[in-house]
Amino acid sequence: MQTIRLTMAQALVRAMVAQKVELDGAVVPFFGGVWAIFGHGNVAGMGEALHGARDSLPTLRAHNEQAMVHAAVAYAKASRRQRAMACTSSIGPGALNMVTAAAVAHVNRLPVLLLPGDVFASRRPDPVLQQIEDFGDGTMTANDAFRPVSRYFDRLTRPEQLIAAFARAMAVLSDPAECGPVTLSLCQDVQAEAYDYPASLFEQRIHRQRRPRPDEVELAAAVALLRRAQRPFVVAGGGVLYSRAETQLADFCTRRGIPVGETQAGKSSMPVGCSMTMGSIGVTGTGAANALAEQADLVLAVGTRLADFTTGSRALFQDAGVRLIGLNSQPFDAAKHQALPLVADARAGLAALESGLGDWRAPAEWTRRAEAARGAWLDTAQAYLSLPRSDALPSDAQVIGVVQRAARPSDVMVCAAGGLPGELHKHWQPGAPGGYHMEYGFSCMGYEIAGGLGVKLADPSREVIVMVGDGSYLMLNSEIATSVMLDRKLVIVVLDNRGYGCINRLQRATGGASFNNLLADTLHETLPEIDFALHARSLGALSEKIEGLGGLADALQRARAAERTTVLVIDTDPLIITDAGGAWWDVAVPEVSVRPGVQAARADYIAKRERQRAG
Repeated sequence: MQTIRLTMAQALVRAMVAQKVELDGAVVPFFGGVWAIFGHGNVAGMGEALHGARDSLPTLRAHNEQAMVHAAVAYAKASRRQRAMACTSSIGPGALNMVTAAAVAHVNRLPVLLLPGDVFASRRPDPVLQQIEDFGDGTMTANDAFRPVSRYFDRLTRPEQLIAAFARAMAVLSDPAECGPVTLSLCQDVQAEAYDYPASLFEQRIHRQRRPRPDEVELAAAVALLRRAQRPFVVAGGGVLYSRAETQLADFCTRRGIPVGETQAGKSSMPVGCSMTMGSIGVTGTGAANALAEQADLVLAVGTRLADFTTGSRALFQDAGVRLIGLNSQPFDAAKHQALPLVADARAGLAALESGLGDWRAPAEWTRRAEAARGAWLDTAQAYLSLPRSDALPSDAQVIGVVQRAARPSDVMVCAAGGLPGELHKHWQPGAPGGYHMEYGFSCMGYEIAGGLGVKLADPSREVIVMVGDGSYLMLNSEIATSVMLDRKLVIVVLDNRGYGCINRLQRATGGASFNNLLADTLHETLPEIDFALHARSLGALSEKIEGLGGLADALQRARAAERTTVLVIDTDPLIITDAGGAWWDVAVPEVSVRPGVQAARADYIAKRERQRAG
């Protein structure tokens, strides 16, 4: 057997370079690069290995470990899970900074390879700098925190363990059902140890998208349920986009006259002009999608986790005899809500349903009802997008309206947390698949700017617009500097409502007083006058503070024409939201309180909880 003597880190990097993926007939690297922040736990081993491969595997330097994983996760999402990035950090705080973003990847089923440095396997220098010591377990390290947020976790304590561990890592990263974050915890002494690796480990391997087809019995049962349905409804999740099944879904639903509601991850899977596109569904759903979902007697859930925001905390589907079909590559998701599982790739599953249904269509009256509901919602939404009085602070929706009118069909909207995801879910009209990039599985504040950078790295040809609130901006903004450094321009719109406006509204809606969310409602001696535009300029970006919506359209055109990242800051009203549409969300209200507002909210909560369906 031919062998090559390398350090473990060198072997890992060389094996990564050998991984390819076939996309649209072209073979490209599976790993788009490695994000790295070096410290004593990885600079000698991984640092030297990456330097040696820098021409074939780019190394990107970030400013924050959590942010670099967010960028890698966004890269994978924008690449529809067909490509990924890796992230390496030192031990201790550098490693733990990656854990939050690892959870983002885990919840959203997105591939990322995490390579944190770890303690010495030999234990000779214990306790090494930044080592956490467990009094009762000598094998415990800080990196064990990655276990619950990794689809696969391994700690490499011998260089030869890489052979099996890397094969398992690639199997998870490239599998449509198991896909998610992989953590290979790299003991820092083992990174530098040499081994005679089999040359076969470094042979080129081309990965291709796996499309499992449905079981014949499950398919027959699903076809029978659809044929009996009088009011069928489709929920389109992120799996539609990951399967590249958006054309098949649109054709299927248009031909059959079935209305479609899109989850946060699934938005942009249906053309905005399609008569069966009802828009967003659930807690942040349109009036059209939610009204039809309430009446549906059959729900075909395609590529969705059916999270609480989609199902209105299990209170949205109200027909007494409603049945669900779970078309999903992951059996865990396919069987949720006691659904009839149809375990398959979305595209393959839709093709099989198409073949089995023959000339069946939904009843014409149901299709007409859907078309009318769609038209009514579009009229309703327009009122929320219209410009305010000249002397009033604009709402988030009004800012969205201006950004939408300045956007082009190829643009990508990126957002993640706070009140903006709800307004964008209802109102944003993406011009092409992938044009709406929302991290709302973990709803992680701080994802937006780093995520926007990841999207831009995945497809530099598309303009990336990031909308972010002041609270999330303050949590994590360092990758503005990275975007400038890498010459990956972003257009960032900061909506400043002077605090956590979304949670303030939720606090009030549950009967509470405004407390500790808006800056004015915090314990303070002096309220800070935060100059976001000046701060952005200090990171190397262009920036403008916009006074009212009147100047935003022109500023957006200047930002589009600019050659580097531009940040536009505008003040907004923290209280105004789109109150049309939407669905109940189960947020527990205190059972005991002296406040009349809380008591009333509790009574309302109990009444609405009666609509929840346990199955």
